[in-house]
Formats: sequence, structure tokens, C-alpha cells
Amino acid sequence: MGEKIENGERKTVSSHTPHERLLAASFARILRGQRPGMEIGQRHSSDSSDERLAAVKRMRLSTMKPMGLQDYSAGATNVTFQQHKIGREERAQIMGKHPGFRGCTIWFTGLSGAGKTTVAFALEKALTQLGLPCYGLDGDNVRHGLCRNLGFNMGDRSENIRRVAEVAKLMADAGMVCLASFISPFRADRDQARKIHDAEGLRFIEVYVNTPLEICETRDPKKLYKKARAGELPGFTGIDSAYEPPETPDLLVQTENRSEAETVHQVLHYLYDLGILPQKAMDELMTSPVRELIVNDVSIRSTLNTQAQALAKVELQHIDVEWLQVLSEGWGTPLGGFMRERQYLQALHFGQLLDLKHKCAFPGDNDDGAQDPYPMLDSVNQSIPIVLPITLEQKQTITAADGTILPEVALVYKGKVLAILKEGEVFDHRKEERVCRQFGCADARHPTIDLIKKSGDFCLGGDLQVLERITYNDGLDSYRRTPNELRQIFDQKGADAVFVFQLRNPIHNGHALLMRDTREKLLKKYKNPMLLLHPLGGWTKDDDVPLPVRIEQHQAVIEEGILDPAWTVLSIFPSPMLYAGPTEVQWHARARIAAGVHTYIVGRDPAGIQNPENGDFLYHPEHGAKVLSMAPGLSHLSILPFRVAAYDKSVGRMAFFDPKRKEEFEFISGTKMRGLARSGQTPPDGFMAPKAWTVLASYYKKLAQQNGHQNGVAK
Repeated sequence: MGEKIENGERKTVSSHTPHERLLAASFARILRGQRPGMEIGQRHSSDSSDERLAAVKRMRLSTMKPMGLQDYSAGATNVTFQQHKIGREERAQIMGKHPGFRGCTIWFTGLSGAGKTTVAFALEKALTQLGLPCYGLDGDNVRHGLCRNLGFNMGDRSENIRRVAEVAKLMADAGMVCLASFISPFRADRDQARKIHDAEGLRFIEVYVNTPLEICETRDPKKLYKKARAGELPGFTGIDSAYEPPETPDLLVQTENRSEAETVHQVLHYLYDLGILPQKAMDELMTSPVRELIVNDVSIRSTLNTQAQALAKVELQHIDVEWLQVLSEGWGTPLGGFMRERQYLQALHFGQLLDLKHKCAFPGDNDDGAQDPYPMLDSVNQSIPIVLPITLEQKQTITAADGTILPEVALVYKGKVLAILKEGEVFDHRKEERVCRQFGCADARHPTIDLIKKSGDFCLGGDLQVLERITYNDGLDSYRRTPNELRQIFDQKGADAVFVFQLRNPIHNGHALLMRDTREKLLKKYKNPMLLLHPLGGWTKDDDVPLPVRIEQHQAVIEEGILDPAWTVLSIFPSPMLYAGPTEVQWHARARIAAGVHTYIVGRDPAGIQNPENGDFLYHPEHGAKVLSMAPGLSHLSILPFRVAAYDKSVGRMAFFDPKRKEEFEFISGTKMRGLARSGQTPPDGFMAPKAWTVLASYYKKLAQQNGHQNGVAK
């Protein structure tokens, strides 16, 4: 119907009759809602359209002659449903990053202020981050468009829910997870929404956000309860209009005394149980499970120890023990032991673990299909090989008369059995090829290359049972925490994000500035981000500062408050150092994911070393950060490049370098720092925490004395 003014008379245009014609009509009277003194058709310049609509709530219309109107009760008879030419499964192949149809509607119902939209929109963000296409429909939002012509009487409320349910059905049919957050107070309306989905074979999940009325009233962000209590909002749900709670909701959540994150995790776990959230996404959500290889059962350990005494034995080098610790604690998850040739080649050539199969088999070869049963849903970044080199003599020791490798081998260090290796495989250790690919260099003056070239000509791979936790009794074992232990610490401290700083050098105030700045950035997104201060604790080259000195120096930095102990956890990363630059830094970042790390701070020339030929950088100092930002398998790890800090002479402290004021900055190199320490001098105030400098200076002074004594003896 339309409206015309003809000869000063208001008339309606009807299209409901066979032939369009003008019908004169007049408004008989307004039945309710008339403003005192208001005349029909009278316009007030001060009245907005919304005010006029609010004033005229119901009226009686009288026509000059009968007017035929179409009966909509039967619906249109000339509409045919058109079938799509692709199905849900076909559409699902291009929706999101997880294959398979996952379309459904999650319907959040509850009182105003219960937390429906808060949870739904937080869930929308989480699902999007996990790669599941989704969209949130909110009660207020749809009344700006789809349902803008509906009021709040019972009929309009029912129509509001029906329309939303139809839209949600279409979204679900398209393969999306539709998150509908509506008070939807009437049980019959919610049941009808479910039937709309059931008729199309689509999942409808009713989530009752059961927040008590008194809690909702204390929240009341829009002051609606206050207005309703004052009689300004008649018919408000929960006050003078009933809310019919679900009798058997699919999921019941409570937002009282629970964080938003806890509630979202509850819903995500429920979706995982239903199969809507895939295993891969769940692993990403839970930061993936950690695969420890340590035998914790005392009785089993005792039995294995007894059995190990009769097994052929391979004596380990100290660096092998460090790699054994890395594997046993789960830093190398999903590896179940030292690499077999298949995984070795994957790491060396692809920088990834593609699978955990035992053998390299060509198409058509007899492949027994043996593989590690540990679930591996996707490739994993693995830029460095983790192998156990053995000599020809050791190979002969573990080889049976028929030429096969013995099914079980004991791994021993200084006469003590540390682990049993099962289903072993021996392959050639092509050392020259390995170092060229891993380091881009074969110069034996590189300390790690020298170690590799001096190691055995074969590699022994296989599954490990580590008989007990690796310890060193050097006073630092309390700092050696496993990934699971670190996760537990962060959980107990209520951390909602963890960022890590990897280092093998002493900490100066420039490092601390970077760590504090990183936390400030994370606080814009998280409530309690925590720092994992994680110095490398395995083998390092001879001129690096020893681990005990570094730990004492790091602890002094914390004790002096340069790093806040409330949000700093100091722990040792057990991996040996390789000095392999951008290749190695991927390992450093990937391994920390096991500890629950979300953000990795990457420095300048990470894992770098001087070129032994000319003293220049062996690796471009910026390539580590660039490679890490695009490395496969690390997409959900946030990478923060190291900002250069120097001593700002204008303020007497470390600050981020400003090239516009470069003359006001002083770069205190490691060489200069060592020289100051040896000579008993101190750096400028603000360069390093005094107590931390004392630790470092004492070490260098003692080292200088030892070198002087040795030189004197040599003379």
C-alpha cells in the first residue's frame, strides 16, 4: 500500500486488488497512544519520525468503500524452491582451513546482561583464529535492519526470532558456525527455531547463559533494568515479562565468577566433543600436547633397568645426553626418539617433519607401513636434525648376526643406563652434506661443524624410553623445568599470554627495556602476559659466558627489579647451541611452543657467529627475524623483532636507538664490556643493574687471572 494526497484528502494506494485504484480513506481514531491535543494528520516540526511512530501505536482505518486485501495465511502459490548445484560438502572444501562441513547454529539465550553477546563475540574471535568460518548475530544489531519494523509485543518478538532463525539456517547451510545471541524469552519460539534447522538436517545448539537476575541487574550496561524498575520500560523481560528458561539446554554456561576465557573454552570443548571443532584446531587451542618420553612409573622403570643390564650398549657423549634431555622432556614433540633416516631427510631438506613413518620406501617397494602411533595431524617445523651419531665399532656392537639391528639397545653415559632405544635403524651420517645444508658452510673452524665432523660416521635412530629425568647436579637443576612444568606455572599464575626471550649472553638494561616494552604491548590485548626468560643451557663455544655465571647474573637482574619477578619466570632451555643462524632460530622458536609460548622475541643475528674466514657475519643479521616471520608451521606464533637499544648519554640510561640523535648514543660492545670488567672498571650508570654487573665483572676478572697464570706457567 502507498499514500497520496488528492485535493487535500489523504488517500491510500492498494495493490492487493486485481486492478490498482485509489481508495479514499480516513483515520477514524487512534485507539491508544495519542498525545493529548494531537490531531490526526497534524505534523509537528519538532517531532522526529521515531517520536511520531512511538506516539501512534494503534489506530482504526475507515475506507469509503470495501477494499480487498490478499490473505497471506496460505502464503504465495507461485514460488518454487530452487535447488543448489553444489552440496554442503563441496562448499565446505573452500570454507575455512579445515576440511569437512561444520555448519551449525549456536543459539545463546538468557536474560539481558547475562553475557550472551560477550561470550558469542569472544567465541567468534576464537573460532576465526582457529580457522573456522563463523558470524555473530546479535539481538540489537538485527533490529537495525532485518527486524527494524518489529516491536516488542509477543507477536513481534516471535517474528523476530523466526526471521533470525531463517537467516541462521542459511548461514549454517553455507558451512558457517552462526552464533545467535538473543534473549528469546519464549520457549516455543526457541523450539520453532530448532525445528527450522531440524527440517534441513542442520545442527541447532541451544546454550543457556544462566546468569541470575540480580547479577544481570548489577551489570545493566544500558540501564534498562533501572528504567524497567521505574516503570519506564513496560514489558521488560525478567521484570514484568516472563523469561521461560530452557528445560533441557544442549549446554549450560554460567558467567558469574568465571572469566570470559573460561566460558569460551567451555563452549569450545563442547564443540570439540560434537566434532564441530576438529582435532587440529583443538591442538592449536591447547597449544598442542607435549610428548614426554620419561618413564614415570616406578615399577616399570625398575623392570626396564633390570632388562637394560643385558642389552648391547652405546656410550653417549655429553652433547648426546643434552639432546636426550631435549627429546625426553618433550621439546621436540612429536618426535618419539632420535631421528630415523626418513625424519632426518625431512628435516635436512624440507625443514619440517612431514610424518612419523619408520622407513623411506619408494612407490612399489615392499613397505610394512610401520610408523609411530603418535597422532600427527599436520607437518611440524623442524629445521635441524636431532640425531645420535655412532662409530663403526658401536654399529657392530648393536648388529645381530643376520645383519639387522638389535630390537633394543641401552644408551649409557659414564656407566649409567639413561634410556632404552627400540626398533632402531642405522644409516650413514653424511657429515659434509649435513653441515653444508645445515650451516651453509663446511669450515671446521666453525665450532659446531668441527664437532659434527669429529662425530661418528653413522646415525642411530629409534624410539626412546628414558628411565629417569636427566639431571646434572650442578646446582642449577631447579631451573631446568620441562614444558609441562612451565605450562603449570603459567596456569597457576593466571597468565593469558606467554612471551619468551632466548639468549646465551648476559642481560643488560637494553635487553630488559625490550622485554618490558614487549609486555606493555601485550597488555593492550591480554590481562596478564608473562615472560619466560629462557637462557640456552646446553653446549656452547668456549668463549661464551658459562651457564652458572649467566644464571647468577640473570637472577641478579630480577632481584634488582629490572625485570619484575611477578611476571618473569627464569628457566633453562636444555638445547645445545649450534650457531646455525636463521636455520637454528626456527628450532629455538618452535621448541618454545611446547611450553605454551605465544610470542617470540627474535634478536639481531640470532644464533649467529662470525665467518671464520673474514670475521664478518656468517649470516645476514636481519635474516633470522625475516625467516622466522614466514617459517612454515609457526603461523600461530607471534614474532617480535629485536629493537636496537643503546646507551642514551642525554638521559643516562639504555634507550631505543634514535638515528636522528645518533651522536647522543653509545654502543657498548661485548668486547668493550669484557675489557671494562677485566680492568675493574664499571660501565656508565644505567647500562646494567649494579648487582648483575658485579657478577659478570667477577667472572671476567677471575678468567683474566687464570689466563695470566696459565701464560706465566707456559713461559
